[in-house]
Amino acid sequence: MTSDFPHSAVPAHGPVTLPDLEPGWVWLVGAGPGDPGLLTLLAVRALAQADVVVYDALVDRRILSLAHARADLVFAGKRGGRPSASQADISANLVALARRGLRVARLKGGDPCMFGRGGEEALALARARVPFRIVPGVTAGIGGLAYAGIPATHRDANTAITFVTGHTIGGDVPGDLDWAALARGSPALVFYMGLGHIGRIAGALTAAGRPGTEPVAVISRATTPEQTVLVTTLAEAEAAVAAARPRTPALVVVGAIVRFREEIAWFERIATMAETGEMP
Repeated sequence: MTSDFPHSAVPAHGPVTLPDLEPGWVWLVGAGPGDPGLLTLLAVRALAQADVVVYDALVDRRILSLAHARADLVFAGKRGGRPSASQADISANLVALARRGLRVARLKGGDPCMFGRGGEEALALARARVPFRIVPGVTAGIGGLAYAGIPATHRDANTAITFVTGHTIGGDVPGDLDWAALARGSPALVFYMGLGHIGRIAGALTAAGRPGTEPVAVISRATTPEQTVLVTTLAEAEAAVAAARPRTPALVVVGAIVRFREEIAWFERIATMAETGEMP
């Protein structure tokens, strides 16, 4: 097999070298939205070298299997309505583990700093003078949309996309959202953790001027074998969710980009091909 590109076009650099997770360090690692194949090289390296993996509730269990066999796995997840560790306690534990000279991988679903409170943990480590590294991950608002067959941007639909949290620490819709600005200013909206407030979100957007016929997608368990995608409209979103009862975690996507799913939908197509034996 020959290449159309001259050999000289291939960079003649040496092998890729990656940093080590050193004793006394904490790496804040994004685990991606679920599919282990979306982990970065640095994330895999952290799991292989960590003495302790402090992981969140949304981290896929298949990813935890990549941790070193002798690593301690420490659950530090927070789920709405259930007893869970406080953020202050989690941050303090990271500091304490690092000060014991351990290699610490703090594993967070998606990207640590996209609604993942990674910034708060980084500040706590910096203020305690604990050395750390932030390892970005594929956020659900990008990876989840891609696996649902919904392009985050498409030149025929949008030149901007806005990521919004639909759930505050107290469990309510954020009170400081400018719904009129969101409705006018961004043709594509992605709400994280907004499933429980879908009716209020849809109502606020239509009241601010978005048409009730605008397409909406609810992506449940994105990038995992349990992924489902519900396509509806703003006007019908609340009733559709009540009928389908999609599982959390879920993303709510609003905008014309949802229409591309009907043709793209590659993830479900591959699953169907595998079930019918049509895979090459």
